[in-house]
Amino acid sequence: MSADWWHWVASRDSLTQRLIEAGAPRHFRVCLLDQRLGRPRRDEALALRISPSRQVWLREVALCLDDRPWVVARSVAPLRSLRGQRLERLGERSLGHWLFRQPGLERGPIEVSADPAPFRTSPGPWGRRSVLRHGHFAVLVQEFFLDDMADDLALPAR
Repeated sequence: MSADWWHWVASRDSLTQRLIEAGAPRHFRVCLLDQRLGRPRRDEALALRISPSRQVWLREVALCLDDRPWVVARSVAPLRSLRGQRLERLGERSLGHWLFRQPGLERGPIEVSADPAPFRTSPGPWGRRSVLRHGHFAVLVQEFFLDDMADDLALPAR
Protein backbone atom coordinates (compact mmCIF):
# COMPACT_ATOMS: atom_id res chain seq x y z
CA MET A 1 0.00 0.00 0.00
CA SER A 2 1.32 3.44 -0.89
CA ALA A 3 2.03 6.01 1.83
CA ASP A 4 -0.73 8.21 0.39
CA TRP A 5 -3.32 5.47 0.86
CA TRP A 6 -1.90 4.47 4.26
CA HIS A 7 -2.61 8.04 5.42
CA TRP A 8 -6.32 7.43 4.65
CA VAL A 9 -6.72 3.77 5.57
CA ALA A 10 -4.85 3.82 8.90
CA SER A 11 -6.24 7.10 10.24
CA ARG A 12 -7.98 6.74 13.59
CA ASP A 13 -9.73 10.11 13.58
CA SER A 14 -12.93 11.17 11.80
CA LEU A 15 -13.02 10.16 8.14
CA THR A 16 -15.82 12.67 7.61
CA GLN A 17 -13.58 15.53 8.72
CA ARG A 18 -10.71 14.28 6.56
CA LEU A 19 -12.98 14.11 3.50
CA ILE A 20 -14.32 17.62 4.10
CA GLU A 21 -10.77 19.00 4.36
CA ALA A 22 -9.39 17.06 1.37
CA GLY A 23 -12.39 17.85 -0.81
CA ALA A 24 -12.58 21.59 -0.14
CA PRO A 25 -14.00 23.70 -1.70
CA ARG A 26 -16.35 20.95 -2.93
CA HIS A 27 -19.58 20.41 -1.01
CA PHE A 28 -19.60 17.37 1.32
CA ARG A 29 -22.83 15.42 1.63
CA VAL A 30 -23.98 12.16 3.21
CA CYS A 31 -26.35 10.27 0.91
CA LEU A 32 -28.46 7.76 2.85
CA LEU A 33 -28.68 4.53 0.81
CA ASP A 34 -30.38 2.22 3.31
CA GLN A 35 -31.32 2.17 6.98
CA ARG A 36 -33.23 -0.60 8.70
CA LEU A 37 -33.33 -3.26 11.36
CA GLY A 38 -31.97 -6.60 10.25
CA ARG A 39 -29.46 -9.34 10.85
CA PRO A 40 -25.69 -8.88 10.52
CA ARG A 41 -23.61 -10.79 8.01
CA ARG A 42 -21.60 -13.57 9.66
CA ASP A 43 -18.32 -11.58 9.47
CA GLU A 44 -20.05 -8.56 11.02
CA ALA A 45 -21.43 -10.65 13.89
CA LEU A 46 -17.96 -12.05 14.54
CA ALA A 47 -16.44 -8.56 14.59
CA LEU A 48 -19.08 -7.39 17.09
CA ARG A 49 -18.89 -10.65 19.09
CA ILE A 50 -22.63 -11.26 18.79
CA SER A 51 -24.78 -14.05 17.42
CA PRO A 52 -25.62 -13.76 13.70
CA SER A 53 -29.28 -14.19 14.67
CA ARG A 54 -29.23 -11.01 16.78
CA GLN A 55 -31.17 -8.04 15.49
CA VAL A 56 -29.06 -5.01 14.59
CA TRP A 57 -29.43 -1.48 13.28
CA LEU A 58 -27.98 -1.27 9.75
CA ARG A 59 -27.10 1.90 7.87
CA GLU A 60 -25.48 2.30 4.47
CA VAL A 61 -24.38 5.66 3.11
CA ALA A 62 -22.29 7.21 0.37
CA LEU A 63 -19.99 10.03 1.44
CA CYS A 64 -20.00 12.42 -1.51
CA LEU A 65 -18.11 15.50 -2.64
CA ASP A 66 -20.13 17.53 -5.17
CA ASP A 67 -22.45 14.51 -5.52
CA ARG A 68 -19.55 12.20 -6.49
CA PRO A 69 -19.34 9.25 -4.09
CA TRP A 70 -15.85 8.99 -2.60
CA VAL A 71 -16.66 6.40 0.10
CA VAL A 72 -19.44 3.90 0.73
CA ALA A 73 -19.95 2.92 4.35
CA ARG A 74 -22.01 0.43 6.31
CA SER A 75 -22.56 0.68 10.06
CA VAL A 76 -23.90 -2.16 12.19
CA ALA A 77 -24.93 -1.74 15.84
CA PRO A 78 -26.56 -4.37 18.07
CA LEU A 79 -29.96 -3.09 19.21
CA ARG A 80 -29.14 -3.81 22.86
CA SER A 81 -26.12 -1.51 22.73
CA LEU A 82 -28.12 1.47 21.43
CA ARG A 83 -29.64 2.19 24.87
CA GLY A 84 -31.62 5.26 23.92
CA GLN A 85 -29.35 6.45 21.11
CA ARG A 86 -31.63 7.69 18.32
CA LEU A 87 -29.35 6.88 15.41
CA GLU A 88 -32.30 6.31 13.08
CA ARG A 89 -32.79 10.08 13.24
CA LEU A 90 -29.38 10.81 11.70
CA GLY A 91 -30.87 10.91 8.22
CA GLU A 92 -28.24 12.43 5.93
CA ARG A 93 -26.00 13.56 8.78
CA SER A 94 -22.67 11.88 9.38
CA LEU A 95 -22.49 9.09 11.97
CA GLY A 96 -18.78 9.89 12.33
CA HIS A 97 -19.54 13.48 13.27
CA TRP A 98 -21.75 12.22 16.10
CA LEU A 99 -19.38 9.40 17.15
CA PHE A 100 -16.25 11.52 17.47
CA ARG A 101 -18.02 13.91 19.86
CA GLN A 102 -18.73 11.07 22.33
CA PRO A 103 -16.58 11.16 25.48
CA GLY A 104 -14.32 8.17 25.95
CA LEU A 105 -14.78 6.86 22.40
CA GLU A 106 -12.47 3.91 21.73
CA ARG A 107 -11.64 2.55 18.29
CA GLY A 108 -10.63 -1.10 18.02
CA PRO A 109 -8.04 -2.39 15.57
CA ILE A 110 -8.53 -1.37 11.95
CA GLU A 111 -8.92 -4.27 9.53
CA VAL A 112 -7.86 -3.43 5.97
CA SER A 113 -9.25 -5.07 2.84
CA ALA A 114 -8.37 -4.95 -0.85
CA ASP A 115 -11.75 -6.53 -1.68
CA PRO A 116 -14.69 -4.46 -2.94
CA ALA A 117 -17.49 -3.52 -0.56
CA PRO A 118 -19.57 -6.66 0.13
CA PHE A 119 -22.74 -4.58 0.49
CA ARG A 120 -22.53 -2.32 -2.62
CA THR A 121 -21.15 -2.79 -6.12
CA SER A 122 -18.79 0.15 -6.04
CA PRO A 123 -15.23 -0.32 -7.32
CA GLY A 124 -12.38 1.02 -5.26
CA PRO A 125 -8.88 0.17 -4.13
CA TRP A 126 -9.22 -0.24 -0.35
CA GLY A 127 -11.65 -0.82 2.47
CA ARG A 128 -11.36 -0.76 6.21
CA ARG A 129 -13.46 -1.53 9.25
CA SER A 130 -13.28 -1.23 12.99
CA VAL A 131 -15.52 -1.40 16.02
CA LEU A 132 -16.04 1.88 17.87
CA ARG A 133 -17.20 1.83 21.50
CA HIS A 134 -18.19 4.24 24.20
CA GLY A 135 -19.66 2.85 27.35
CA HIS A 136 -22.05 0.02 26.44
CA PHE A 137 -22.53 1.32 22.89
CA ALA A 138 -20.73 -0.49 20.06
CA VAL A 139 -20.89 -0.03 16.30
CA LEU A 140 -19.00 -1.71 13.49
CA VAL A 141 -18.07 0.91 10.88
CA GLN A 142 -17.02 -0.34 7.44
CA GLU A 143 -15.69 2.20 4.92
CA PHE A 144 -14.68 1.53 1.31
CA PHE A 145 -12.74 4.15 -0.61
CA LEU A 146 -13.90 4.48 -4.22
CA ASP A 147 -12.17 5.03 -7.55
CA ASP A 148 -13.71 8.54 -7.85
CA MET A 149 -11.89 9.57 -4.68
CA ALA A 150 -8.62 8.17 -5.99
CA ASP A 151 -9.12 10.01 -9.29
CA ASP A 152 -10.12 13.34 -7.72
CA LEU A 153 -7.20 13.32 -5.25
CA ALA A 154 -4.71 11.83 -7.75
CA LEU A 155 -4.08 8.86 -5.46
CA PRO A 156 -2.45 5.72 -6.88
CA ALA A 157 -4.71 2.86 -7.93
CA ARG A 158 -3.35 0.81 -5.01
